[in-house]
Amino acid sequence: MEERELKIQGMTCQHCVNTVKKALSEVEGVSEVEVSLEEGKATVKLEKEVPFETLKKAVENWGYKVVG
Repeated sequence: MEERELKIQGMTCQHCVNTVKKALSEVEGVSEVEVSLEEGKATVKLEKEVPFETLKKAVENWGYKVVG
């Protein structure tokens, strides 16, 4: 199982964390998501290959910025 890390700007509260987690969880191929407000990142476990751009778009559609 592959793991990806995304650095995310714009998260300011637990609601933001929940929104990012939900957005990434809905991407086909994502099996698990952990989001850290303190570290400004999401760790995504994949059950199949998912392009980085797909993960990025899922987060940015909700108004957050993926910076790495």
